[in-house]
Amino acid sequence: MVTCLEVGGFTAWDYVVFGFMLLISAAIGLYYAFAGGGQRTREEFLMGGRKLTAFPVALSLTASFMSAVTVLGTPAEIYRFGTMFSLFAITYTLVVIVSAEVFLPVFYRLNITSAYEYLEMRFNKKLRLCGTGLFLILTVIYTGIVIYAPALALNQVTGIGLWGAVVGTGIVCTFYCALGGLKAVVWTDVFQAMIMIAGFLSVIIRGTILQGGLGNIINDTYHGGRLNFWDFNPNPLQRHTFWTIVVGGSFTWLGIYAVNQSQVQRYLSCKNRFHAKLSLYLNLVGLWIILLCAVLCGLTMYSIFKDCDPWTARCVLAPDQLMPYLVVEILHQFPGMTGLFVACAYSGTLSTVSSSINALATVTVEDLIKPYFTFTELKLSWISKGMSLFYGVVCIGMAALASLLGALLQAALTIFGMVGGPLLGLFSLGILCPFANSVGSFIGLICGFALTLWIGIGAQIYKLLPSRAMPLHLSVSGCNMSSLSLGGHTLSFPNLPPFTTESSERSIFADNLYSLSYLYLSAIGTLMTVAVGIVSSILSGGLWQKVDRKFLLNKEDLFYNSFFKSKQEEKVEVLNWKPSSEGTDNPAFNHIEMNITDSKKENGIHM
Repeated sequence: MVTCLEVGGFTAWDYVVFGFMLLISAAIGLYYAFAGGGQRTREEFLMGGRKLTAFPVALSLTASFMSAVTVLGTPAEIYRFGTMFSLFAITYTLVVIVSAEVFLPVFYRLNITSAYEYLEMRFNKKLRLCGTGLFLILTVIYTGIVIYAPALALNQVTGIGLWGAVVGTGIVCTFYCALGGLKAVVWTDVFQAMIMIAGFLSVIIRGTILQGGLGNIINDTYHGGRLNFWDFNPNPLQRHTFWTIVVGGSFTWLGIYAVNQSQVQRYLSCKNRFHAKLSLYLNLVGLWIILLCAVLCGLTMYSIFKDCDPWTARCVLAPDQLMPYLVVEILHQFPGMTGLFVACAYSGTLSTVSSSINALATVTVEDLIKPYFTFTELKLSWISKGMSLFYGVVCIGMAALASLLGALLQAALTIFGMVGGPLLGLFSLGILCPFANSVGSFIGLICGFALTLWIGIGAQIYKLLPSRAMPLHLSVSGCNMSSLSLGGHTLSFPNLPPFTTESSERSIFADNLYSLSYLYLSAIGTLMTVAVGIVSSILSGGLWQKVDRKFLLNKEDLFYNSFFKSKQEEKVEVLNWKPSSEGTDNPAFNHIEMNITDSKKENGIHM
């Protein structure tokens, strides 16, 4: 038996700090609900009137997907596996460049609201509905994970009921999202990004002081084998190497930044293309800062727990509880600091969930309601708010699934790989392959999704062997030290190993296909979709079709040589576009069709 910290409770100052974060977030939602006469149109509610600037959008992009999963999961990843995860800094750079220079120019040129409008413009309605459906499934499941994540922190640090925290998280972010629309979501993200950084810094600064300086922390982590940045092993079955992170991770995050509605919607809400692209590049700086903070927290955690690992000792029951446990250990004597960390984790969740809810409402209104029903803009605005409330309730319900998925960070990226990869492949076919047609692209999407679904489900059933995950050594030799006691209270658990024995009866694919690094799921889905899509399109006559160049990446789009075009100049490009006969009766494009001149006949898309 070993002695563990007792789960602590909030002090009055902790409640003040935590309540302040919630109050400000709610106040921003209320402000934008009524400022300027309120959200009177669908465009104002869902897209902020397309008048946002680069800086707040950049912070919103950063906060949306570097969320509570990052706050809890990344430091635990560094603690258990070392600093190789920091190579994602290279991945983020590649992802932002490709998103800004390949996908953004096409989307912005078409002046779309839902990213899946592009699929109908380029292909047909059926593929648009396929993209919409996959996005809805992906986002609801992912949002369930990030609602569940901070509930772990609250439960570990304060003893508050786990599912009470889950419901509370969902209610708060649904409230200000449904009231204030995209503007409220973006500006609360700005505030919450600052809270996230403050929470990280509080742990880093206090940990550095306790360990006698950053040099001692680096020395501890070096001797503990944690400074393992480079591993060029090409084996795709190894969980993390340079290649899995940079190559596989790039495909995974491209599925998020390049074609995921939650991100695309933000940079399309900017007032011109210059601000849209600038928001992505400023966001890259934000990603680097958050990643650096998370890595330093993980190294600090190892330095403090190097002789007494709380997970091996069963002081915590999941790796994602290590970070809140560290906070209790080093910050409990400072009034309000525990509350700051919980606000940090909670801010990550609020930013991501509100972004997801807003995107879900946008896709539902733009892709499933507006094209098939006739409503005034005011009614569409109210329908959008109603959809925000609806999806808030749905995401709270889906949070229960997160408790069954194991480590949150890997589970989140696995889900994105399973669904995001095939979607990335579908958009890539449309933008990069002029001969890709609807038949070939649909076949490619089905094949890509079927393959990633098969591998992803198999990987959940047959867990990765510890030898493939390559966790680093964790010690419990010093767990009886008096520094682990808090006010004389203890909580004891059996000293069990962190890994259970694998079953001897495993599928023939278990140690091969199902053991593939989770970061390669998206790459496999993308490449399968593109490869099958190209072959199927050629066989079904794609080489003979004519496609409007506005739907494709043009050479002038690469490293955009007209970077400082005004939005008014850009809109001229859209006015000259004429949709195919399959889309001309779609109310979603009436605002484009009304401006098309009859003086020039454009070529449609021929299947």
